[in-house]
Amino acid sequence: MKIKFLLISGLVVLMLNLNSQNYNNLSGQEDGINVITTAVPFLMIGPDARAGGMADGGVASSPDASSMHWNPAKYAFIDKDFGFSLSYTPWLRNLVNDINLAYVTGYVKLDELQTIAFSLRYFTLGDIQFTDDQGNSLGTYKPNEFALSGTYARKLHQNLSLAVAGRFIYSDLTQGQNVQGVETKPGISIAADVALYWQRKVDWFSNMDAEFAWGLNISNIGNKISYSGSNIQRDFIPTNFRFGPRLTLELDDYNKISFQLDINKLLVPTPPMYALDSNNNRIPIPGSDKFEIANGMDPEVPVMRGMIQSWYDAPGGAKEEFREFNYAFGMEYWYNNLLALRGGFFWEDNTKGNRKYFDLGVGLRYNTFGLDFSYLIPVVSQQHPLQNTLRFSLLFDFGKTAKTSVPKG
Repeated sequence: MKIKFLLISGLVVLMLNLNSQNYNNLSGQEDGINVITTAVPFLMIGPDARAGGMADGGVASSPDASSMHWNPAKYAFIDKDFGFSLSYTPWLRNLVNDINLAYVTGYVKLDELQTIAFSLRYFTLGDIQFTDDQGNSLGTYKPNEFALSGTYARKLHQNLSLAVAGRFIYSDLTQGQNVQGVETKPGISIAADVALYWQRKVDWFSNMDAEFAWGLNISNIGNKISYSGSNIQRDFIPTNFRFGPRLTLELDDYNKISFQLDINKLLVPTPPMYALDSNNNRIPIPGSDKFEIANGMDPEVPVMRGMIQSWYDAPGGAKEEFREFNYAFGMEYWYNNLLALRGGFFWEDNTKGNRKYFDLGVGLRYNTFGLDFSYLIPVVSQQHPLQNTLRFSLLFDFGKTAKTSVPKG
């Protein structure tokens, strides 16, 4: 309970103080740690066990019911009439035992060209006992966050699809408590995704059939969020750029194997390096509540400008910008479309979060029913917070869509 209380308290204080004058200053060295932080980070947790088994990659994996998080444009190529999935992830089990992520998705294929889908993501932080400055109990609360999403996906060509998704985000971390003397409130945001997906059979290998695909998803394009009753301090949500390819090889009539790569980058301003005086204090700008910036750019900008400047605003220049990409390498083997074995490796630079882990997973399919399971193995520390992370998913797919004409032009 104490660890979780510190975790929640730290998160709330961080959200209340993520303005231009409160970004951490770099160490002054080229390789200093400079992690990008946002509000509602639960939106970036991989929610389903299939993608979890491939190290949180899925922008170009074959379509399934959980495609909303990874690339909603994949829904246009799904080959069933309708279906849904239920996923459950006990989160940070190495620290606490009652933080959980639940994920429910469903889709309906309107015809061969169009599909609509919906999802609900619910993140609970269990029971938290709040106290005042003297340690007196203020009651037990249940902080929680959720996001409700919907998408429309359409084939533009026999090989290409486009999707646009909308999302309502609600984050209640304090349930009205005062934090450091500041009145708090739930954070609310509206966001959108824009995604593309392309797949095609290829004859690159003379002795086997193959399929090549790629996907692109810019997710969580939305207004900043505030936890302050004054509504003055507003923080970026995790707008994310995701891109990657997939190659599937059909080894024979019963065996196929896929290889994929997801490349991610947060489209959020990078914290700058501030100028310091002789006492190692930041130098204020006269007539402003901001401070002089030695390297980098002002992070207090509108959302669209922040997305653009995120490609070139790192105080360490191009070298630091490249460090802001993280990568998920995944593999999936299927036997007779009944049994799947999965594996993957996720890599993030040690100055940008240092997440490095392997994932293993298995999947079963029988008629309309599917079951997936994944297990995360961190490689940077034996006591890593993500250690022993398990994911479970149930899937149900029904019907077969009748073929209709698909535009080729």
